[in-house]
Amino acid sequence: MNPLVGTQSKFELSTGNTYPAIALPWGMNFWTPQTGKMGDGWVYTYTADKIRGFKQTHQPSPWMNDYGQFSIMPVTGKAVFDENQRASWFSHKAEVATPYYYKVYLADHDVTTELAPTERAAAFRFTFPESKHSYIVLDAFDRGSYVKVIPSEQKIIGYTTRNSGGVPSNFKNYFVLFFDKAFHSVSTVRNGKIESDSLSSTSNHSGAIVGFLTSKGEQINVKVASSFISFSQAEQNLKELGTSSFDEVVSKGRERWNSVLGRIDVEDSNVDHLRTFYSCLYRSVLFPRSFYEYDSHNRAIHYSPYNGKILPGYLFTDTGFWDTFRCLFPFLNLMYPSMNVKMQAGLVNAYKESGFLPEWASPGHRDCMVGNNSASIVADAYLKGLRGYDIETLWKALIHGTDHHLEGTASGRVAYQVYNNLGYVPDNIGIGQNVARTLEYAYDDWSIYRLGKELGKPESEIGIFKQRALNYRNVYDPEKKLMVGKSDQGVFNSNFAATDWSGDFCEGNSWHWSFCVFHDPQGLINLMGGNKEFNAMMDSVFIIPSKEGMKSRGMIHEMREMQVMNMGQYAHGNQPIQHMVYLYNYSGEPWKAQYWTREIMNKLYNAAPDGYCGDEDNGQTSAWYVFSALGFYPVCPGSNEYVLGSPLFKSVRLHLENGKTVQLEAPDNGAGNRYIKSLKVNGRMYDRNYLTQSQLLEGPTITYDMDSRPYKHRGVTKEDLPYSFSNEIQK
Repeated sequence: MNPLVGTQSKFELSTGNTYPAIALPWGMNFWTPQTGKMGDGWVYTYTADKIRGFKQTHQPSPWMNDYGQFSIMPVTGKAVFDENQRASWFSHKAEVATPYYYKVYLADHDVTTELAPTERAAAFRFTFPESKHSYIVLDAFDRGSYVKVIPSEQKIIGYTTRNSGGVPSNFKNYFVLFFDKAFHSVSTVRNGKIESDSLSSTSNHSGAIVGFLTSKGEQINVKVASSFISFSQAEQNLKELGTSSFDEVVSKGRERWNSVLGRIDVEDSNVDHLRTFYSCLYRSVLFPRSFYEYDSHNRAIHYSPYNGKILPGYLFTDTGFWDTFRCLFPFLNLMYPSMNVKMQAGLVNAYKESGFLPEWASPGHRDCMVGNNSASIVADAYLKGLRGYDIETLWKALIHGTDHHLEGTASGRVAYQVYNNLGYVPDNIGIGQNVARTLEYAYDDWSIYRLGKELGKPESEIGIFKQRALNYRNVYDPEKKLMVGKSDQGVFNSNFAATDWSGDFCEGNSWHWSFCVFHDPQGLINLMGGNKEFNAMMDSVFIIPSKEGMKSRGMIHEMREMQVMNMGQYAHGNQPIQHMVYLYNYSGEPWKAQYWTREIMNKLYNAAPDGYCGDEDNGQTSAWYVFSALGFYPVCPGSNEYVLGSPLFKSVRLHLENGKTVQLEAPDNGAGNRYIKSLKVNGRMYDRNYLTQSQLLEGPTITYDMDSRPYKHRGVTKEDLPYSFSNEIQK
């Protein structure tokens, strides 16, 4: 398992746009070595030569950037603060990166740095050379910060206000550092200028430098914690470290990660696949981030990024539902449901504190991406059986989001008035990405309808959402057999080109978005003229040259990433198309889903620094691999079905929270055997192209008979097809 997967990225081309998150699962604070400059979203890049510090980070992606950040850096020889002057050469050959432990040798300072986290604190161990000039630099960053050195307590406190948006005016991240060695010298930094013998600084850019006399191999330990609530709460959070030694913190972190990742036990002889799988599983349990803390009475409390108050209860953040509704949250619902119960309770609090459910939170409401996919997040959890939170408040929140929009954010629905009136968002009213919005709103309306039925809501309340769930039809152009922008007069865009990016679509083109009818593939198949025509359109995605559409707008990294993968118009590096290959299960050619899922896993993922084919996006692209390697995928969250692909391993055990174990066996699996010859569930032949949540929760033994050639008579009858809304309403 490699935390460096995806770090060989840059603005122009993403191979993950990740950084090594040294953290515990869903931890409040992450730590990472910092190679980029202060404020640079590319905080750590694999090709960098120097480390500037070790940074506490809450960054969900380089595009959203960071908040609650400060850094620590050991130096020798001279007390320097400037990030370029203090930076040190390092080598990956002298670097150890695991989720629970990081170690690196800083060559310019002859110092080895080690780091081990808890959820809200971290332990550092610095091994110094013999020197009369050994220092540890604290950088509280710019845009408003404060530090105070308390030599009598071998302590530094302070706060940072640097953020990238989504916070109230009183936002601060308070931190505290305890050292196990007395300071030989003390300086603080005011706007980059070192002030000797000063004990505090409040300025745009504050910092501190504490000096030591060290012998060769002497280790200085620093315990660090932070809080969004107060200095006293930061010290409370520091108690997570307790009296544990550094090595004990490492050991406890390793145990925690083994417990979480060990929920899925894989046996296979292909070590590369195992490394890729567990690297993806690691990324799947980092976000959404815990944004709550425990007070002295062990009660969950949080600083609200929505109203600036300190309030009781859970809160989570740093996830974009546009990405993660697709399979990250369904993965939590299957493997870690108790965590998502807390997350749902956190959504209740977000609604109470702001009047909206967030669509992209970091840490509060942000204006990023399209859709109203909180509906999917809420519906899928409840429909999968999660309980123990206020679902009625979440129901009110979902209904509210269908006819309101929080100005300046993505929360609620942009253009809800015209969508509710016409049944689609037109392309001539000054609202971009209109087809994408229409398609996602239709799915979101279906999600609300499904949840409403489960909650026993009357038809008078939920009937409108049943009707709107079919709104995807309103942007389908029968002439083009694709989704096309349409004016408020009902006229389709005459300048339409299927390969053109953006405009009516969001980070993609019509080939990517036309299959985004998660809840009703059969309805889409009917529109396109039946299985033969639908499959021809699906096949075309991989045939049309990847260079087509490259000149339709200014280049964005998603376009380049699709182009260089040489898979036609298939753009796995971005989310809208990630479910597409599974749709062959709905149209009588399930063997093509088996072929393409294995092709994507083999070609577009690995456990190296260039291991992704685009942005990893808070666990979504990782969870796609995890699900697909298991052999099934939640095409439509809220349907409670998992559609079959091609399992990657010979044997897997899923240890569910209810105490049951799902056994997935494919003894003849291998590189040459990607097709399902037959499938048995608990020893009985099973021809359907999907598994259900209720089946999996029973802990079945699922046995795949894999072969090198496709079996074209399995999974092709009407009874074998997964859920489609059209089939439901026709009954």
